[in-house]
Amino acid sequence: MRDILGIQKQLLPDLLETMKKRYTILHYIRVSGLVGRRTLAGSLNTTERIMRGEVDFLKEQGLLEVEASGIRISETGRLLLEQIEPLVKDLFGLTELQEQLRLHYNLKQVVVVPGDSDVSAHTKKELGLVGASILRKHITQDEVIAVTGGSTMAEVANHLSPSTALKGCIFVPARGGLGESVELQANTIASTMAKKTGARYRLFHVPDQLGEEAYQSLLQDGSILEIIAFIRNARIVIHGMGEAMLMARRRRVDAATTAILQQDGALAEAFGYYFDRRGIILHKMPTVGLRIEDIQEMDCVIGVAGGKSKGEAIAAVLQFGHEDILVTDEAAAIEMVQNLHLGRHSLS
Repeated sequence: MRDILGIQKQLLPDLLETMKKRYTILHYIRVSGLVGRRTLAGSLNTTERIMRGEVDFLKEQGLLEVEASGIRISETGRLLLEQIEPLVKDLFGLTELQEQLRLHYNLKQVVVVPGDSDVSAHTKKELGLVGASILRKHITQDEVIAVTGGSTMAEVANHLSPSTALKGCIFVPARGGLGESVELQANTIASTMAKKTGARYRLFHVPDQLGEEAYQSLLQDGSILEIIAFIRNARIVIHGMGEAMLMARRRRVDAATTAILQQDGALAEAFGYYFDRRGIILHKMPTVGLRIEDIQEMDCVIGVAGGKSKGEAIAAVLQFGHEDILVTDEAAAIEMVQNLHLGRHSLS
């Protein structure tokens, strides 16, 4: 495949550029669902005149459907994208990034999408699209699936769709609610995923961060213990990863603990645990829900996170060593691979 691509790049460079351009258009429309021509042209940095010509061509090929309300991808276009994805990943240089990360962190699968979700809402949507696709592939009937909160997980939920295979499944929040907008809380995302797929859900009405006295009190409540046991019965978890200091602010961690985290070199947060660059746990918040030992027993752990700013944080969580699948973006992947080359994430 790569030899053929090399020959094409030398003999037919214009052909490859045209293919990349048209793939980008199709892919953008697929992720967006329905989009206007003007929005499409602006988002892909081209003129409406040029975009009109490309859309007309792709429509003639049966790859797009043009309606009064906007442009959407056809089923033929969707299938074509799936077929040529490996080729396009080679063209964009993403295949090598995926393989380097997969081998270094001993993962079952790594998927890298183009772009940087720090600066592109479209890239974050694509993380959600791919995360949803991978989740569907790994769910069997009557599963309990735990999910965390955050904007990336909300995008995963948005891209799920009805499935008869998922009707017996139950989505649950991995932990209590974070003090942020309701739509980004794990409870909301779990219920959205269930409604989108036709599955069921259970909610967990407990604050995410608790004082020690409140924490111990909750653990004496029978109904709370019952839902905790149910959540810990999950065999699949899909979760985001955050930068340690940013998450400490969002979780309203006290100043003294924040200073200790900073001093100890905390880079990442996941599930209420803070990790340094070696993947060592530095601190655990007193929260109820999934514990690290529960994660270690999972059949499938899927991490979805991107953005150049999160490169080091994602690497720190991967160093802990209990992820199975990573979905990330190009900017984060490049940051991680560059750090690997510098030896900044070696175990030595």
